[in-house]
Amino acid sequence: MAHSISSLLFLLSSLLLTSGQSQVQKKQQQDEPFVGVNIGTEVSNLLPPKELVTFLKFQKITHIRLYDADPPLLQALAGTGISVVVGIPNNQILSFGSSNATAANWVSRNILPFFPQTLITAIAVGDELLTTVPSSSPILLPAIQFIHQVLVSLILDDRIKISTPHSQSIILDPFPPSQAFFNQTLVSPILLPLLQFLSKTRSPLMLNLYPYYVFMQNKGVVPINNSLMDPLPPSKEMVDPNTLLHYTNVFDAMIDAAYFSMKNLNITDVPVLVTESGWPSNGDSSREPFATAENAEKFNSNLIKHVMGRAGSPLHPEITSSVYIYELFNEDLRRSPVSEAYWGLFNGDGTPSYLLSVTNSGSFLASDTRNKTYCVARGMEGELGVDLKSLQAGLDWACGVGRANCSEIQPGEVCYEPNDARSHASYAFDSYYQSQGRSSGACDFNGLAVITTTDPSHGSCIFPGSKKMVNKTTLGSTGTNITNGSGPILAHSVGAHGVWAFVVILTSFAAMNFVSSWTFW
Repeated sequence: MAHSISSLLFLLSSLLLTSGQSQVQKKQQQDEPFVGVNIGTEVSNLLPPKELVTFLKFQKITHIRLYDADPPLLQALAGTGISVVVGIPNNQILSFGSSNATAANWVSRNILPFFPQTLITAIAVGDELLTTVPSSSPILLPAIQFIHQVLVSLILDDRIKISTPHSQSIILDPFPPSQAFFNQTLVSPILLPLLQFLSKTRSPLMLNLYPYYVFMQNKGVVPINNSLMDPLPPSKEMVDPNTLLHYTNVFDAMIDAAYFSMKNLNITDVPVLVTESGWPSNGDSSREPFATAENAEKFNSNLIKHVMGRAGSPLHPEITSSVYIYELFNEDLRRSPVSEAYWGLFNGDGTPSYLLSVTNSGSFLASDTRNKTYCVARGMEGELGVDLKSLQAGLDWACGVGRANCSEIQPGEVCYEPNDARSHASYAFDSYYQSQGRSSGACDFNGLAVITTTDPSHGSCIFPGSKKMVNKTTLGSTGTNITNGSGPILAHSVGAHGVWAFVVILTSFAAMNFVSSWTFW
C-alpha cells in the first residue's frame, strides 16, 4: 500500500478535525432532490480545472459526476461545496476484484488527499459494466465490497456511498411498470446480492435512464410528447392496468419500473439515483431526426423542473429521484453516431448549446430564456481572466456600432461606479443583449461574455435586463435615435479598435405531430 497505517490514521484525524459541516447538515443536503451534471472529457477545448470550477460556480451547479478520478480537478474543487461522484473506469475493475490492497491503494491516492476539502459524496464503480463488459460482472460486487471495507476502516462509509451505474436494459418489460422485472440471468449471481448490499449500506441504485432511446426504439408506439415530459391532458396519459396509476411521461414510468423490479426481490428501501439522463441536440438528419436543439431544450428543461419541483413518481410521490444530466459539455471528439457528440448543455468553451427554460426551478444553470437573463463580461463572479484591451474593444463596439444604451455608465451616472472596463462592459453587453431579444448569439463578444440568471444590478445601478424594455424609434434631424426606456444611446469612447461583427442565427423547427395513444413498449 502507498500509505502506512499511521499515515492513514493521520489523514483520518485531519479530515475529522477540518470538516466544518455537521452530519445533520450533510443529511439534509443528501435528502434534498438535486440536478447535477456528468462531465465527460472527450472535448478538444475543455476548460482547465480552475476555469472549469469557476464555470461550475458561475452556473450554480452544485453536483457533478466524474468518470474517473481527476486529481487536478479534485484539487480545484476544494472548498467549493460542490458534491462530487468519483468514478472508477471499467478497465480498472479487474484489479479491484482480486485484492483489498488494490482498493486501499486507490482510496489512499484518489480520495484521502482531497477529502473533506473536496466534498466527495460517492464512488461509482464502473459504468454499465453488466451490459458493456459482461465477462467482468463476477468481480463487480467483490470490487465494491473491497472499497467499502476500506471506507469502513477509515470511518468514511456514512459520508461516501458506493454503488455502480447500470444501463436501463437490465430491466425487462418496463411498461406497465407493475410488470417490470430484472433480467433473470443477472439476478441470482449479481443483482440480488448487490441490492442487499445497497440496502445494508443505505446506498442508492444507480441507473442511466434515457427516454430518448425508449422513443427511438419504439417510434410509432411511444409518443414524442410523453418522452419529452411535456404537460399532457388526462386523455393522453397512460395507465398501468394493474395499479391504475397514471403516467404522464416515460421518465416516471422508468423510475417506477425500477422500484417494482426491486420489490419483486423484496427490496423496498433502496432509492433510485439517476446517474445519467438527457437528450441530444443534434444528430444524423436521416437516422436521428429527433436529435434536435428544440427537443433537447424541452426534455432537459422539463426534467429539471420535474426534479426541482419534487414531483416524485406515481408509485412514490413522496420520493423524488435526483438526476445527473448527461452531460455538461458536447464531446466533439466522439464520432459515431453523430448524436454522440451533442449531448452537452454547453460547448467545451462554456458557450450554451441551447438555452434552457427552467423558470422557478431554483438557480441551477444560467441559461434560462423565460426567466430574466443577463449578459455580463466573463470573470464578473469568478477567476476567469479576460484581456482588458479586448474587453474595452467589446465595450466600444456595444456602445458604438451596437447602439447599446450606455448613458448610465457615463461619469456621474448611477452605474459609473465601479469605474472599470469589466463593470462597464457588463452593463453595455447586457444592454445590447436585451435590445436583441436576449438571443444567445447576442451574448458572445468574441468569447468575452456569458449569459447568467443572476441579476448583476447593484445599489442604485439597475441593469437593462431588470428594467421594462420599451424599444422605440424616433426620427430627428440627425437621423434615427433608438431608446430603450432609459435615455438615448451614447457612444462610450469608441476607439480605433475596428468594428466587431456578430451574426445572430435564428433557427426554426417544424412542428411535429404524433399518435396520442400510448401502449406498452
